[in-house]
Amino acid sequence: MRVEQIKSVGDNFSYLVWDENDLDALAIDPGMNAEEVISRARNKGLKVRLVIATHHHRDHSAGLAALKKVLGAEVAAHRLSGLEKDRLLEDGERLRVGRLTMRIVHTPGHTQDGVCILIDSAVFTGDTLFVGECGRTDLPDGDSSALYESLFGKLLKLGDDTVVYPGHDYGSRPRSTIGEERRTNYTLKNRTLSEFVDFMKEP
Repeated sequence: MRVEQIKSVGDNFSYLVWDENDLDALAIDPGMNAEEVISRARNKGLKVRLVIATHHHRDHSAGLAALKKVLGAEVAAHRLSGLEKDRLLEDGERLRVGRLTMRIVHTPGHTQDGVCILIDSAVFTGDTLFVGECGRTDLPDGDSSALYESLFGKLLKLGDDTVVYPGHDYGSRPRSTIGEERRTNYTLKNRTLSEFVDFMKEP
């Protein structure tokens, strides 16, 4: 599996993921940088079959229509998302793009329609988990209790060697691992649900 991490305005990350044997590709979170994502896909000869938005916020979804129009990719988002989409994603659903096999993990909290995408030993976490941080819950659709379950009940159940590819470049490096975040991310300190909810209310 090959991964290209593409940085855009606002420290957003978009991704191209592909198997180099067949060049069938997945795009993740094209925001305000659709032209850049399209250009890189074409330069590599990639066949982008599917584009997934990890959640509906515009900085992660503004480029969906362009990738569909220009590259012919299907658009996918969680079934709760109000985005226009071809495929409705469900928790635990498994998808194939060429030789890539992925599992969708519904991770509400930052938004109700948040998903993470698990491919081999990598997870694309959108705005659920960052390097050294986690997603905020003080925007409309945010829910700290749901984020607690998404972080501690789902993402931290993954193996320590799982590579974390976040939705924003907010940390000391552009990617990490579940094990490193478990050890160093202050938002993942061992807390009860009520303690976490109170913590998320702090500035």
